[in-house]
Amino acid sequence: MNTRQNAQLSLLILAITGTTSTYADDVQLDTVVVEADFRQTDVQQIPEAVTVVGSKQIEARSAEHLEQVLSFAPNVNFSSGASRGRYFQIRGIGERSQFVDPVNPSVGLMIDGIDMTGLGAAATLFDVQQVEVLRGPQGTRFGANALAGMINVRSNDPSKESEGYIKARAGNYDSYGLGGAVSGGLADNLQGRLAVQGFQSDGYLDNTYLNRDDTNKLDEIIARGKLAYQLNNDTDLGLTYLYADIDNGYDAFSLDKNRNTLSDQPGRDSQDTQAVALTVDSRLNNDVQLQAELTGSWNDSEYSYDEDWAYVGIAPDSEYSSFDQYLRDYQRTSADIRFLSGPTGRLINNSSDWVAGIYIMQRNEDLKRNYTYLSAPFTSSLESQAVAFYGELSSDISVSTRIISGLRFEHWGNDYQDNNGINGNTAEGLIGGKITIETLLSPSQMLYGSLARGYKAGGINTDPDISEDNREFDTEFNNTAEVGLKSSLLDDELTTRIAAFYIQRKNQQVKSSYAIQNDDNSLTFQDYLANAAEGRNYGVELESDWNITPSLNWAVSYGYLKTEFIDYQYQTDDGEVNKDGRAQAHAPENSLATSLTTQLLNGLSLRIESEAKDTFYFSDSHDEKSKAYVLWHARLAYDSNNYAVALYGRNLTNRDYEVRGFGGFGNDPRNGYANDRYVQYGEPRLVGIEGTYRF
Repeated sequence: MNTRQNAQLSLLILAITGTTSTYADDVQLDTVVVEADFRQTDVQQIPEAVTVVGSKQIEARSAEHLEQVLSFAPNVNFSSGASRGRYFQIRGIGERSQFVDPVNPSVGLMIDGIDMTGLGAAATLFDVQQVEVLRGPQGTRFGANALAGMINVRSNDPSKESEGYIKARAGNYDSYGLGGAVSGGLADNLQGRLAVQGFQSDGYLDNTYLNRDDTNKLDEIIARGKLAYQLNNDTDLGLTYLYADIDNGYDAFSLDKNRNTLSDQPGRDSQDTQAVALTVDSRLNNDVQLQAELTGSWNDSEYSYDEDWAYVGIAPDSEYSSFDQYLRDYQRTSADIRFLSGPTGRLINNSSDWVAGIYIMQRNEDLKRNYTYLSAPFTSSLESQAVAFYGELSSDISVSTRIISGLRFEHWGNDYQDNNGINGNTAEGLIGGKITIETLLSPSQMLYGSLARGYKAGGINTDPDISEDNREFDTEFNNTAEVGLKSSLLDDELTTRIAAFYIQRKNQQVKSSYAIQNDDNSLTFQDYLANAAEGRNYGVELESDWNITPSLNWAVSYGYLKTEFIDYQYQTDDGEVNKDGRAQAHAPENSLATSLTTQLLNGLSLRIESEAKDTFYFSDSHDEKSKAYVLWHARLAYDSNNYAVALYGRNLTNRDYEVRGFGGFGNDPRNGYANDRYVQYGEPRLVGIEGTYRF
């Protein structure tokens, strides 16, 4: 029996009896722990589809931001339409943008336990321990924030031993970054960690009208402080402070369909964030453990752009000129308090672990929109409150089989008002949860099956011109069946995770948007959320990591995804639109990421990566598609005890690939505003050098 088999058997004995086996203390595992799970479980043992992108993978991709590592997770996509990807799609489900209307998220984003959903510009990856992508409804753990899944970013924790490093990089497009982290003991029972980094780049487009190469710039500063305090042998306290100063440009769309823009009023994509999280982990006695997390964040953001993508004078006889600016103030607070069974607190003849918790959340979102064709700024405010009670029971029904059942009751309320006279409030009770059965086929293989129900709260459409019948939209429900197999093979040199899923989407919330051309040739966009009758998403996901030899590793992530609308029609000024049977937006049928890493010499490694995506629809409201693409990346690195240096390249073939797109309207006065296709490109070829000094 190999080491991992011994360890898995030990964990099984521990789960059943509450004690360790006689050889458990001799086992040393190199585990990858999913922090977002109630009990922080090894990724190979958690019975659901989870991808953990560790610090080594982040470093191997030379990644600065979350969007640059999402391809490691199968069936995960992101939508740009900004300087960074802020909205994410899991298994074809997720928002793609936000303008006037408030957004109820389908995919949540947590950074060190702090809800940063919709504020993804702050998801930089300096000094990050791992990124966890949980696919499928997280109705018990996260509720309304996680209809499709959850992305959980965890930074490095304070260490008892003194340590630190300084890291610098420089690359093309005048890109450079500098950061450092220091960690260690401040007292016998107190540890601290401080990490600070700045990153700047001119961006990857040229504004030929203004003769500038920095209108789509990146200018990002992140600072994070963490304290860990051991109050006594049974109680640990943690404090995290996050500061983000994001001052990026936004000038991404070209009338000429290339990387040269013509805007005379480039926009901004900025975010100023201060956030805190206080955690408590206390063993009250051998029966009960208390975990609590209190968080707060205060965020100011600007999202603005030159709506006509051109300059005054480009076509004097037909042009229009407009600028659109969205200033948002977000305030979010939450408290999550739960009790977990201790070693002697198991129920039902010592066969069942349990969790019981309460979650309270308050969100305030204030918007001020300055737009050329508004006589006065548009203002709105939204207050959202949620109170949830949840529980989970994990019961061993045999030596090798366990049933996990979870349930969450959540009361969700929205109160909205704006200066157009739209006032409304909604209040509803929501129920979600999951039941899972897992069984060990052998000490190195686990099979599981689950049924889950997720939900996303309904809300209010704010456009004063839409009909009252479309003023409110209903809650969406997501019913998911999933089966999976997790294996450790070839004497632990090959780990695999396979999952197949089927999703039934009820009252699917769909963003409908269409453009109206005004008498002066300007465009007015009407956006509203409606409910499709139903949606269907299904597919397969495969992940593997194989140490072929001690010096050669091959990793693969593959996703197959089919999506469609069922019985979905809606009305526009041009008549009825029928989307029945059409695929959903930002849901590529095939996605792949693979890498080969080889140790050339002692300390010298070469990594070659490839990622690919199929075509996908940009939107549910028009039928323009992205183009399929394949990207290649590479990294040559030398690593010694105290320092490391690397040469890296991403998108080595300089492929133009598309991360956002529009269709069904015209925006070029030079061709009389004929309907056309417009896209935003992802990163071009990026090459650079980076170095790290550790102390």
